[in-house]
Amino acid sequence: MDHSVVQAHHFIAGKWVPSNGGKTFEARSPYDGQHLAVLAEGDRSDAQDAIKAAQAGHNALSRLSPWDRSRLCNRVADVIERRRDELALTLAREQGKPLATEAYGEVDAAATGFREAAELIKWLEGEFIPVETPGKRVISFRQARGVYAIVTPWNFPINIPVEYLAPCLAAGNAVVWVPAPTTSLCAVKLMECIAEAGIPDGAVNLVVGPGAIVGDEIVSNPGTHGIGFTGSPQTGNAIAKRGAGKPMLLELGGNGPVVVLDDADLDRAAQAAAFGSFFNAGQVCAATGRILVTEKNHDALAARIANIAAAIRLGDPLLAQTTMGPLNNQQVIAKVEEHVADGLARGADIHAGGKRGTGLLYEPTVLGRVDRQALLNTSETFGPVAPLVVCADDADLLDTANASSHGLAASVFTRDLSRAFAFGEKLRAGLVNVNSASCYWELHLPFGGASGKASGLGRLGGKHTLREVTDVKTITFDIS
Repeated sequence: MDHSVVQAHHFIAGKWVPSNGGKTFEARSPYDGQHLAVLAEGDRSDAQDAIKAAQAGHNALSRLSPWDRSRLCNRVADVIERRRDELALTLAREQGKPLATEAYGEVDAAATGFREAAELIKWLEGEFIPVETPGKRVISFRQARGVYAIVTPWNFPINIPVEYLAPCLAAGNAVVWVPAPTTSLCAVKLMECIAEAGIPDGAVNLVVGPGAIVGDEIVSNPGTHGIGFTGSPQTGNAIAKRGAGKPMLLELGGNGPVVVLDDADLDRAAQAAAFGSFFNAGQVCAATGRILVTEKNHDALAARIANIAAAIRLGDPLLAQTTMGPLNNQQVIAKVEEHVADGLARGADIHAGGKRGTGLLYEPTVLGRVDRQALLNTSETFGPVAPLVVCADDADLLDTANASSHGLAASVFTRDLSRAFAFGEKLRAGLVNVNSASCYWELHLPFGGASGKASGLGRLGGKHTLREVTDVKTITFDIS
């Protein structure tokens, strides 16, 4: 394919259309800067057109039965599976994740997401509610809200959109979708699959452009009735203010603690911590943000993780031997460099990595004895760094884990089931994995942040997302 001639537009009201203002921008590979495509750059008027189209699209969807929408979602999955190679290649080129070990898996998960929504919509049941008043009968059921504003990130640019798009489509919500600019070509390819499946005009609309412009328009415009967003807490907080009064499903990232108790299987803990730190080059909201360990096990655990890091092959995401690709953009690698430099300045030890390679490549890095005030311990790094923090005992491990402002995902490693339960109940995180990586999750499981933390609102995952994107409607009947 000659990527220099690819030109991609917005998808609005069932048609591919250029930006109203005629502006474009380039999609480039984060690995070598290769030109991949010319993309439309939308403005507020493009977003407004998409919202109008979505209102008509919702009317069309509302005339379809749940079984019709189920079949529609399955058709989308069929197209994704048929175009699997093309989607995975685009994902590897534009996002930077290794083709063989990660990109295909993300595409497969996207197909699964549409198939799960297709099945679950058939079981979105209501209630027949007993009441005190004679002659009254009451039913309640769930129904679509109307038009959803969906804003999605660049780290999983095919799978994360599906976590919102598939349940919305299955439930009967039309969507206006704004993807991250640095992975907009991935969004275009996924939108092609959805369009090819034969959705009603306006059911899903894609507007590509700066989040501060087109994203702001769709979340603040009164023509949208609900918001779905995955991204940083800073952007999530801004969206919450701009979209105040609308139902929101916000997944805002984490700084997941991996708590290694003194009786843990260190080989197992090291494998899981390394996977959580280096999968997708650490660009995962549920990544291993910090590894909390007692003095007894610190050195042995650090050595095990460093050995795993040394075996990782960093390089071109299209090559079969590559197991970790580049970071996606300059802002991310600058943040990783800042966090590592801060950790070293505060006395951390380097056990592996610690340096930038060519371009946006960054070595898988293991740092030991990280200071508790270091950015690596207090903030989301979002890069391939495994920082170990020494704690005194179980109480200190728990207090340190809960000290973070984030509360998305965590892991506990122990051979003692009682200790596992105790930690699982007390950790301030929405997801706690015992003896497995912090980023373990499946599409149907509830996923979201703990209350009072900076990791978001609501729950993604299977039937939980369907509940989040629908309203409960109650109707009373007087039959006296």
